[in-house]
Amino acid sequence: MDGSHNKTLRVVLAQPRGFCAGVERAIDIVERALIKFGPPIYVRHEIVHNRYVVEDLRARGAVFVDELDEVPDGAWTVFSAHGVARKVVQAAKDRDLPVIDATCPLVAKVHAEGRRYASQGRELVLIGHAGHAEVEGTIGQVYLVQTVEDAQALEVVDPTKLAYITQTTLSVDDTRGIIAALKEHFPEIAGPDVKDICYATQNRQEAVHHLAKLVDVLLVVGSKNSSNSNRLREIGTELGHPAYLIDDASALRAEWFTGAASVGVTAGASAPEVLVQGVIEGLRKFGAIEVELLDGTPEDVKFKLPAEVASL
Repeated sequence: MDGSHNKTLRVVLAQPRGFCAGVERAIDIVERALIKFGPPIYVRHEIVHNRYVVEDLRARGAVFVDELDEVPDGAWTVFSAHGVARKVVQAAKDRDLPVIDATCPLVAKVHAEGRRYASQGRELVLIGHAGHAEVEGTIGQVYLVQTVEDAQALEVVDPTKLAYITQTTLSVDDTRGIIAALKEHFPEIAGPDVKDICYATQNRQEAVHHLAKLVDVLLVVGSKNSSNSNRLREIGTELGHPAYLIDDASALRAEWFTGAASVGVTAGASAPEVLVQGVIEGLRKFGAIEVELLDGTPEDVKFKLPAEVASL
């Protein structure tokens, strides 16, 4: 597409895309806390990995901090969707901080599984990305495994007392090979059911697999520090397409679409739909477009709000 209007660009939207139930719940918690208790509301780490969402909440009175010692005594504090380590929970208790836990229920389930395996005297293997907030929240005495090679090279104290859990924002496809390598290397390893993998990650990756077969260029709306958004872009690249991870429409470049007849658009689980609509409008600046929606898995998952903000 060369910037002229003589060719209509097909814009195909992935389905599902954007916010998952855990992200919607976490943002809703901060918004409700701001209304109910008034600003400032302190949030440990970014509530979700999206710059637009964080800046929007900051403008309304949310204060994002890296550590609890930055929170004044007595101030309402929200734990992010990615979850926190037990020592952080304990530190908040020791200070009597009023806390609202916005940890995604699926992440909380993985943390609970980890504790259950640990209580059985098992050592834990965590399949995930080093540095990801959810992994940081899980790690106690844990072996972190990021690749099949890591799994094959792993040495543990007692191979008969071993269990694995996975970062929720990895899909079944992402973890299948690693789990197989662990089971081959440690035949007695215990682990959770595959259904504990995040439904939203799996659905969005399947949608991108489907979408990438139909388009020339792939756009993923999401922030650079969003693990699941990066993975969506990688899938597009693996399937042989130019794929770009963008924060918003301001990142669009006309040359990306030179010679392209179609572009696919999706969004990571922490990217709001307003940014996707902005990208569609941004594409109109390069010429005529027609927008269509891909068929996909409908999502009707809703998670309960914590008691502190359930009623307004």
